[in-house]
Amino acid sequence: MFARLPDEYRRAAPDNEWARYQPQGGPATSLLEGPSIDRDGTLWCVDLPNGRVYRITPDGTFHVAAEYDGWPNGLKFHEDGRIFIADYKHGIMEMDPVNGRVRPFLTRAGLAPFKGCNDLFFAGNGDLYFTDQGLTGLHDPTGRLFRLTAAGRLECLLSNVPSPNGLVMNLSETMVYLAVTRGNCVWRVPLSPDGGVAKVGVYVQLSGGWGGPDGLALDVDGRLFIAHVGMGAVWVVDAMGEPVYRIRTCAEAHTTNVAFGGADGRTLYITESGSGSILAARLDRPGRPMFSHADRNGAVRPGGKGA
Repeated sequence: MFARLPDEYRRAAPDNEWARYQPQGGPATSLLEGPSIDRDGTLWCVDLPNGRVYRITPDGTFHVAAEYDGWPNGLKFHEDGRIFIADYKHGIMEMDPVNGRVRPFLTRAGLAPFKGCNDLFFAGNGDLYFTDQGLTGLHDPTGRLFRLTAAGRLECLLSNVPSPNGLVMNLSETMVYLAVTRGNCVWRVPLSPDGGVAKVGVYVQLSGGWGGPDGLALDVDGRLFIAHVGMGAVWVVDAMGEPVYRIRTCAEAHTTNVAFGGADGRTLYITESGSGSILAARLDRPGRPMFSHADRNGAVRPGGKGA
């Protein structure tokens, strides 16, 4: 146990607007998600129903860095220090980590609003990939995977996903790993030379739990870390998709997302929303350096590694 959200921050009523439309049995008064490490090595995360962004100090203390009228679901840092938020209510938001100002960045795909953005990932060239999940599932497989190029062009790569969630690219960035929550699996989404996708398939098929795969992260060896909501676990598979090991929760079963941090990049932080906690596991290998932690030549910046 690394940190626990104070009770005074869990003030959202069980019948708040977001919780009212969720399946029974999930966290309602708070929901920790989107762990991410800034260039100074500090851990950040979001609280979806409360519209908050937290900064967590090394002693495990939560500080409210921003609170706004939104449902933040995922968080990543840009190389210039800006925070980007996948907001279920509004779309993609941009936050200044110094003054806490949150403002819209991308709220529509053309003229149509998003279904409900969930998570995001920056490629090494600055392209932003994000998922548009909404309430999709096997009954309505219309979730989407988008790419916003560094030049500002929005592209829909997939529009047939039953609940797209966390995402990360492989080491060579020729493929996207995509958590498909209601399918209880992780898809592999190969990128074509023309910028499209082809031969999309299932990379890992999971079982059990009441939810499915949520947040994803990658280590320096290309091993994929899969937060499995409802199973209380983080599954680890190698670059071939073969299981390596399982990290079991020491709290409840709502293991929503993961991020590498620590001075050597070998600490895996896990948001566990049932108890409102952040767990920490020491690993044998560090996480893959993120876009926010590398300069344009690919070198890791000071402040540790994050994934």
